[in-house]
Amino acid sequence: MNDRRNLYFYTLKDATTLRKVEELKNLAKRYEFNLVNQSKDANIIVSVGGDGAFLQAVRNTGFREDCLYAGISTTGNLSMYCDFYIDDTSKMIDAMMKEQVEVRRYPTINVTVDGQTSFHCLNEFSIRSGIIKTFVMDVFIDDFHFETFRGDGMVIATPTGSTAYNKSVNGAVVDPMLPCMQVSELASLNNNRYRTLGSSFILSGNRKLKLQIVQDGNDYPSMGIDNEALGIRHVREVELSLSERKIKTVKLKDNSFWEKVKRTFL
Repeated sequence: MNDRRNLYFYTLKDATTLRKVEELKNLAKRYEFNLVNQSKDANIIVSVGGDGAFLQAVRNTGFREDCLYAGISTTGNLSMYCDFYIDDTSKMIDAMMKEQVEVRRYPTINVTVDGQTSFHCLNEFSIRSGIIKTFVMDVFIDDFHFETFRGDGMVIATPTGSTAYNKSVNGAVVDPMLPCMQVSELASLNNNRYRTLGSSFILSGNRKLKLQIVQDGNDYPSMGIDNEALGIRHVREVELSLSERKIKTVKLKDNSFWEKVKRTFL
């Protein structure tokens, strides 16, 4: 990290957090980091809050590939994207001075809606019925019609996102070193007319997934990218693929993905 000295803090705005961030800024100056006011001028972007704040930091700074992202937790618990706790400054100093950090590259998903609007996701893309009624989607894998889904919706997750919404709907936890997407159903309806796989499935990073919403009057689904809702109403088709863009994050050498999974769930 010696060649990366321009630091930008993305933080929650409550008074307690802002006061502690000022202490972090003073610490950074003491160790000769340059504090910048614009994220575009930074080569290290630090989110302060939790995993939600980290996702917002990545999204609101443009999913940059030319900088490092680091997460600092304010909750007292370390999380999937936060390797540091805001009150444990000695650990941060040791990590910086003794080079105890590594760089991990996390894959992202590219989402294109109706062939026009594109987004990136670090955790997951979700699509759900916008009313209290199931909706229908034709599911294509590489232009091959795989199934016709009827139900509440689907979650398409990255490996790091596999521990979030995906896991809550019985999806598998996936090692982030595997470049892939996981597709998990939300309350699918299976009968003589509609038949789905009924379990999560994993697609290679070279595959493309296409969801075509059947226009039967319930074609205003609710969509989410990570922890943000998309304000797009009428939707006909969503295409998803693993992006070439990877997010570089700072992690401690003794805090691997599977150590985080154990700490969080076991």
